[in-house]
Amino acid sequence: MRKLFSLMMVLLLAGCAVIEPQAERDAQRDAGLAIQGVYERALPTLSEDKQRHFAQRLYRLTGEPRWRALNRAYGERLLARLGVDIVGLAEPGYAAAQSRAIVDDYSQRTAKQRARRAMLGEWGEIAFARSLLFRLVQAEYHDLLPAVENRQRALDYLAEVDWEPFLTDPAVIEVYAAQVANYVYFLHQLGVMDLRQEVEAAFRRYYPPERVAELDDAEYRNWLYGLTHFVIADSRYYQRKVDPEVHAWVLEALEREAAGIMARATADIQAEVALAFQLAGCDDHPLVGRVRGALVAAVDPPSGIIPSPSGEVSLSGGEHRNVLAIMVLRWPGRLHPGPDLSDEMGGR
Repeated sequence: MRKLFSLMMVLLLAGCAVIEPQAERDAQRDAGLAIQGVYERALPTLSEDKQRHFAQRLYRLTGEPRWRALNRAYGERLLARLGVDIVGLAEPGYAAAQSRAIVDDYSQRTAKQRARRAMLGEWGEIAFARSLLFRLVQAEYHDLLPAVENRQRALDYLAEVDWEPFLTDPAVIEVYAAQVANYVYFLHQLGVMDLRQEVEAAFRRYYPPERVAELDDAEYRNWLYGLTHFVIADSRYYQRKVDPEVHAWVLEALEREAAGIMARATADIQAEVALAFQLAGCDDHPLVGRVRGALVAAVDPPSGIIPSPSGEVSLSGGEHRNVLAIMVLRWPGRLHPGPDLSDEMGGR
């Protein structure tokens, strides 16, 4: 079995050795820079959350100091929100009340959002716990955990939450696959608990290879998102490369499904598929090249960005899709952790 695994890894990584012509790569990088230019000019008009999302990823891609200011602004908001929640946790019923409010306020615009709202409503305090978990790991990503007063109260609360039934439940995986992958790595990275093997096993049981061909488009995209996020979350969201052997099962599944990915996946998902290979050190994999070509071809010339599947060219609505495209097209091979904000904010 070990010899078979080693052979599969050799074959998989051999696929990383297909080199694209330099002129083509230069043109793709230029396309990424052009999309980035559109968003840089529009960035002040976007919401704080969109600005945070964009600046965080551009810093990790480039390490350029000019992205620190928006990350610092996010750090300020993050510490303030964590302060409120940690004080609240000292009061009985706070987490339950917050969970109800989160579910009540959850968007119901799309079928996917309605399904997720219904699912979260069945899991008690999970709605609040997953928000607290996200904020704490974001603080850790920016080296701000020491600045979080009474942080142990929050970590102790997360340790008391019964995460395993939630993260391994087929009904949760069915509508929340990417988040399931995120949360299991967040819990591990914060030292709360390690459920990585259990969650990977549950995901693979729910989506065996023979079932993939039978998935409708929504289910297929949920499966792909989940697959890619096992890699992305392990990378601490584009802060470091990952071990390709650990994620061989993900890369093999994506490679097997190359034709379906190009035919059925949205630009967002195609970009995350490429990023999964790039994070595993396979920037020159043929599927990455195909995705790059598709992303360049998808750019709408009048707006300069990649529109939604319905043709919408909203800068706000398309920020996630387009920043992912920028990362794939500009991929430098080196990532920058953080940014570390402890020197600026750690004394708070």
